[in-house]
Amino acid sequence: MTDPVPPSPDVDGDTITAATMTPASTSTTTPESNTTSTTTTDNETIAPPNGVFPPSDLSMSTTSTLSTTIAACHAKVHTFLSESHPPDSLLSAVQHQTRLSLAVLATALHRYTLPELALSYNGGKDCLVLLVLFLASLHPLPEPSSSSNSTTTTTTNETITTIPAIYALPPDPFPLVETFVTWSSRAYHLSIKKYTTDPPHSTIRSTFASYLSSNPETKAIFVGTRRTDPHGAKLSHFDRTDRGWPDFVRVHPVIDWHYAEIWAFIRALGLRYCELYDRGYTSLGGTADTLPNPVLRVEQGEEQGQEGQEGKYRPAYELTEDLEERLGRN
Repeated sequence: MTDPVPPSPDVDGDTITAATMTPASTSTTTPESNTTSTTTTDNETIAPPNGVFPPSDLSMSTTSTLSTTIAACHAKVHTFLSESHPPDSLLSAVQHQTRLSLAVLATALHRYTLPELALSYNGGKDCLVLLVLFLASLHPLPEPSSSSNSTTTTTTNETITTIPAIYALPPDPFPLVETFVTWSSRAYHLSIKKYTTDPPHSTIRSTFASYLSSNPETKAIFVGTRRTDPHGAKLSHFDRTDRGWPDFVRVHPVIDWHYAEIWAFIRALGLRYCELYDRGYTSLGGTADTLPNPVLRVEQGEEQGQEGQEGKYRPAYELTEDLEERLGRN
């Protein structure tokens, strides 16, 4: 057998699922030319993709520390959890999901040291929720000593200064997604290694094989897959990769979140997100297979909506049904 050709990596979740990780007899290492790395090493103010800063406690400059960002995320999440909402409301359901996800993250942090963990991050809505919850769960993180290298992740929990992350992107990424990934990687102190998937030359499988080859200490990777994503139905919070794949544990803290809950969390915390979502896109892949969601198309006579491909569309957070999320995907 040869490597199966996976679908384009979802920006919202990830296609690293049990169904795509089937055994194969060969594995292709991602070419070095398809790999780039992004770290937070300069001292300029972070410019958000559309010129508007997020809420003040998360509008960090690159001179801020990871522990400061962690504290800000922790404060936001726990302020939200302290709010009172009717038991049958959407926000009450989101609070319940948030607590469950924090428990999964706490379990992962108990099983593994920080240097053994990495994050699959590609700027989508689900990965954004995962990222903020993960950072919140790290509080309090002591400041590194003055002798620590501020651009690297060291081998102790006390001196980590960036979060290792892997970004598997399609060969035709949206420029706005790339812009948001660059901004958010700096705002949230991610050290991202980017891999372009271009089947059959480089696939999700070979991407992770390459990442683990250069980061052999990694034992578990947080993934933003949800149960309603393709191949997500049978996943659990912790799933080891299948035989024949690079060996690591996939951790799915937001696996049971619904589409509407993801957006309710993002909006309740005032998180900045990729602006394609304001143009009617609800599930993001590459430019060749992703369109605005037809359910959100603005009919004649309606005044709201932003310009998207072939007309105006309402924002992604106005969609409510899980099964309609991927209607803009080919």
